[in-house]
Amino acid sequence: MKLGVLIPAFNEEKKIGGVIENVKNSLSTLEYFEIIVVNDGSSDGTSRIVEQLGVSLVVHKKNRGLGVAFQTGLGKALKSRIDILVTIDADGQFDPSEINKLTAPILNGQADMVTGSRFKDSGYTPENMPFLKKWGNKRVASIISRATGEKFHDVSCGFRAYSREAMLAMNLFGKFTYTQETFLDLVFKGFKIVEVPVTVKYFDDRKSKMAGSLLRYAFKSGDIMFRTIKDYKPLQFFGWSGFLIFLVGLSLDIFVFIHFLSFGTFSPYKIFGFLGAFLNSVGIMVFFIGILADLIDRLRMTQEKILYYEKKRFYDSDI
Repeated sequence: MKLGVLIPAFNEEKKIGGVIENVKNSLSTLEYFEIIVVNDGSSDGTSRIVEQLGVSLVVHKKNRGLGVAFQTGLGKALKSRIDILVTIDADGQFDPSEINKLTAPILNGQADMVTGSRFKDSGYTPENMPFLKKWGNKRVASIISRATGEKFHDVSCGFRAYSREAMLAMNLFGKFTYTQETFLDLVFKGFKIVEVPVTVKYFDDRKSKMAGSLLRYAFKSGDIMFRTIKDYKPLQFFGWSGFLIFLVGLSLDIFVFIHFLSFGTFSPYKIFGFLGAFLNSVGIMVFFIGILADLIDRLRMTQEKILYYEKKRFYDSDI
């Protein structure tokens, strides 16, 4: 059993050294482990410090986003034959001594992915966490919970563990981040995700690179979630959209018809009748798009299975 720890980093020369040393100390009793740092286009001395500490380093020549950095690290971990991959932030917010809490459910066969949760323990409140960030994280967790049909408290935490099967099955497309997309991707594929409470430190003098602008973070994350839900549940997505559009059109149709019965004329609401008919047509068309998208989704699922076996053959081959 080989454990890997992935640390995506962007301009973290002040913190990355301490995080790596703490991870090494926490894993000192293990015979096999590998620390992988993905330097996502840093302009400071992040790479120099990582090289001095003698851990695996992958460098992006320019900043490509946390989602791409995670995918790069994922590929590196699969090539290194890592059985369980833990991700941890490079800014020292999380405690590496809690890694065993994340890996235990996977080792016991209880989960395929384990995520650290800052909000599952109702008696714990992250110190110095901005109110808006906490509120936003809980709203996103609520959206993911509704989409997947499972209850999650924290879907944005970067402190996680993945089994090798989950690593092989994941196919992600988001560049900005990966945290919410992994939930949707794995749950829709039937993998088990478990939350465990973890502690986190927020620094008063530190501005988050991901959530520095809450509006931008919400927009970017929302776009990734929107695309993922659309891709994995196209019939429900387009079906409900088409139904709502048709319902609005039908309401206009009924209003105009009642007016005609009452006054014997469509005027002055004739335009509402045309608009209602137009919305009825659009709603029906969107519904049929959903049926077509569902057929395409079946092809995508088949391609995902083929891709899984190709990745397994490629990464697990002894050649």
